Amino acid sequence: MATAPVPAPVPDPEPAEGREAGARLLDGLHAEIERADSKASVLIAALGMTAGVFSALLAGRSWRPDALSAAGAFVWWAGIAALTASLFALLMAVLPRYRASQWQPGRRLSYFGDIQRAAALGRLADALADTERDPLTGLVVALTENSRIATRKHQWIRAGLVAFCGGTLLLPAALLIG
Repeated sequence: MATAPVPAPVPDPEPAEGREAGARLLDGLHAEIERADSKASVLIAALGMTAGVFSALLAGRSWRPDALSAAGAFVWWAGIAALTASLFALLMAVLPRYRASQWQPGRRLSYFGDIQRAAALGRLADALADTERDPLTGLVVALTENSRIATRKHQWIRAGLVAFCGGTLLLPAALLIG
């Protein structure tokens, strides 16, 4: 029994300039976003441990903030505010963020929101074919968006770390001021 000849694969058109570099950069951005989330998670855990240690030490002595002088109370509450701000900033760092999909028929897919929107409109197969024909356009959009996400996460981590350091210095300082 003779088998039908298998057609030779059609070679891909010449890759668009920058496509490989863009793909490497996108992989790097995804890794950086994961690292940022890990850093923020570790800092949230450290913040929880710091708050727990302070609470345990002070609760064991039946200490209350109203025992502080006016200056000590001010520094104490500034430290509490700094730790609260730190928690907020670190939670903002791990908060999933993405833009609302602006995808419309004829545009390239660049992230999961675009895929969902194309599927909801019944145009996913067409969108995949369009993206395959012009992958660089979708890659540029994905790079731009992922770079924005990584930058924003790092900004929140930086703010959270500064506030955390401030709070951990202010609380013991308040106790020393008395």
